[in-house]
Amino acid sequence: MKDYQASIEKLRKDAAEAALIRDLAMDGAKRDVFNRLYEHLNRLADEVERAMRGQTA
Repeated sequence: MKDYQASIEKLRKDAAEAALIRDLAMDGAKRDVFNRLYEHLNRLADEVERAMRGQTA
């Protein structure tokens, strides 16, 4: 269970960092890449949370 929680926290932290880079980027292509990375990492964190709930049920 702790592994899941640590994974979720790391994914959320990495997503926040990607969002920060996205927000600071001057280049539109770079903003787009980091926005996609942000969205992808958040989806992965959501999936880990769902898997965690499935194992505790």
